[in-house]
Amino acid sequence: MSSRVLILSAGFGEGHNAAARALALAWRSLHGQDTARVADVFALAAPRANAFSRCSYLWLINHAPRLWSSIYAWLDRSTLAPRALRFFRAEQRKLAKLIEAEQPHAICCTYPVYAFWLQELARAGRLRVPFFNIVTDSISINSLWWRGGSAGWILPNEDSAEVLRRAGIDEARLHVLGFPVAPFFAARAPQLAPADLATGATPRVLYIVNSGTRHAAETARKLLASPRWEITCTVGRDEALRHELQQLARHRAPRTEILGWTDEMPRLLMTHHVVVSKAGGATTQEAIAARCPMIVNQIVPGQEEGNYELLRRHGIGALAETPDAVMTELQRAFDARGQVWHAWRAALEPLSRPRAAAEIAARVTKLSARLAEPIPVPPHNRPMRGQPDASLPPQDCSASGDVSST
Repeated sequence: MSSRVLILSAGFGEGHNAAARALALAWRSLHGQDTARVADVFALAAPRANAFSRCSYLWLINHAPRLWSSIYAWLDRSTLAPRALRFFRAEQRKLAKLIEAEQPHAICCTYPVYAFWLQELARAGRLRVPFFNIVTDSISINSLWWRGGSAGWILPNEDSAEVLRRAGIDEARLHVLGFPVAPFFAARAPQLAPADLATGATPRVLYIVNSGTRHAAETARKLLASPRWEITCTVGRDEALRHELQQLARHRAPRTEILGWTDEMPRLLMTHHVVVSKAGGATTQEAIAARCPMIVNQIVPGQEEGNYELLRRHGIGALAETPDAVMTELQRAFDARGQVWHAWRAALEPLSRPRAAAEIAARVTKLSARLAEPIPVPPHNRPMRGQPDASLPPQDCSASGDVSST
């Protein structure tokens, strides 16, 4: 019998959803098309309230980052926050019904809140399968990720595993397997590596304009004004900025692409020498998988601080919070035929785990088989074909692909 998994995500940061989608793809590749269901219980239980909450969250991180930092810190240390989760009655009921309908062999959570509700269900005898936390942050990991408990924690890197070790989590329950990214990264790596700068190749720069990015237009103008590199700029759904940059790029000699929203981010990261972006969870981890060094131009206080800290500790890329600083760091990276860039790319090698999703799927399959007996699924309760991920709404409040993850 094929093993089935229920993957629980949430729309408060694209890192959660990106990890959930990648893990679902890997699980289906291992066990079959109808064996993975991705669900956002917040969106399923209260779609209007969830949409309002997501937009409020995005407003906070973009317009009031210090306030968000205070909230994040309170969530990390508060004993009241887990208790407050009991008031989400509709979400808890929806989760219980979802588990009853899907009858999974294992549950994976890419958002930390679910662990508290799953523990309640287990104590009430309504959950008989193990659940695992797929941690989507690095280093600055909120304690909500481990206070809810779990059969195991999947960590993106050793630096993050050390945080949980210091918190007293049993080493046997920590699994450092990487951040789940799309299988495209592993499948296409040999064909899509950028040209070696040591041979005199023209550098390729990818600039991702995220929602709320400071100095976005000015940074893009400066990048386009330099003839030293090819440039690809993604502006999400900011059509006014896209039109302006297209006009500036009309007579530019080096190769130039101005894109709106795109689902080609894996290919773009793999074919460019450097990405300029805020330190969002999904972007940072996908850049690591693609071995594309980052120049971080913005950090949302809280969870994104750990994403940049990971890069800093390992000597990868740079922090450049003004347009002039971005230009300076790019020039430094590409001088002397890319001497600094080569060092950055070499430092990425130990962190890059493009096959993480497949390895996580295999590990969770093995652990769940050992920790719990499979539950037979009545035919009428099986997930319907063509609707595995319908409960993951788009980030309508965001101007582009990646926002911060909690």
